[in-house]
Amino acid sequence: MTKDLEKLQGTWHITALEADGDNREQAEFDGAVVVIEDDAFTSLGMGLPYVGKLEIHQSAKPKAVDMIITGGHAAGVMHLGIYKLAGDRWTICLGPRDGARPKTFATQPGTGLILETFERGPGRKSTRGKSRAQSKSPPSTPIVSSGEPTPLEGEWTLISGVFNGAPLADDMIKWVKRTTRGNLTSVFAGPQTMLKATFTIDETKTPHAIDYMNVEGTNRGKPQAGIFELRDDTLRIAMAAPGKPRPADFVSKSKDGGNFTTWRRTKS
Repeated sequence: MTKDLEKLQGTWHITALEADGDNREQAEFDGAVVVIEDDAFTSLGMGLPYVGKLEIHQSAKPKAVDMIITGGHAAGVMHLGIYKLAGDRWTICLGPRDGARPKTFATQPGTGLILETFERGPGRKSTRGKSRAQSKSPPSTPIVSSGEPTPLEGEWTLISGVFNGAPLADDMIKWVKRTTRGNLTSVFAGPQTMLKATFTIDETKTPHAIDYMNVEGTNRGKPQAGIFELRDDTLRIAMAAPGKPRPADFVSKSKDGGNFTTWRRTKS
């Protein structure tokens, strides 16, 4: 075990978060923790739960970390990052899923980078009684679309989800939201953007067809085919993995790379 990995053992509380150039409000991550035991980590309380393995490269400049997800729907995904460790404060900047390692401790809109600050013990506020995330910051990156509103327009909360055959835990579902504006739809798990894609729909088909073109993340530029059903304000969507055939049923099976989600519209 490296010297820095020894120092990282225990529970770390997140005190500041910046994602895609946007400083997030404390309410989005309040109570979230990362627990490190040996070379294993567990992330709880901020979006989907993650368990995985840490690989520390403390001789690199800047110091580097590899976070490999080992369980759940994202098993096998790797995030490359850089970090600073000073006493009871740990700062880490992570790249997008299976993306390049960041070079600086900063994020920019559309990069998928996340900059997090952790402290041991209860989350502490910085000077002047404000956490970094509560200080003055630019507004969230606006969602801009070029299409006319569709029947899927609005804001949605997740009712249930199955990813790669693995159902989401009930206490994690509350973190997942969807926003659709015109021909652009985005899915967020806490502060993390899980999906941003333009889309088209065909309601003449049974079941109705929906097609994504991913515009961010590791699937950027890749199409996805799916089906959907909308009844009142309840939406069901089954999507295949990028490049795979359109699903015939509203299911997601183990290792199929697809997902099946059910949503409730909260705002038109």
